[in-house]
Amino acid sequence: MAYDLDIPNRFTYHPPHGDQAQRYERLRAAGREFAELLAELCPSSSELSRAVAHVDEAVMNANAGIARHS
Repeated sequence: MAYDLDIPNRFTYHPPHGDQAQRYERLRAAGREFAELLAELCPSSSELSRAVAHVDEAVMNANAGIARHS
């Protein structure tokens, strides 16, 4: 069975509506706070770099979910 890639929805601009902009900002603020905590507590390393990249990716995916499905 083929997986539905939902290409049109993935590559369409979704302007914010309703409370979406506030939700994006809350996610970005929480992600930044967590990334700053990681940078404060963890030694500079490739693991720290990956951890911060994963936080960034999580925020981007959460915001995409809001944009595409709200």
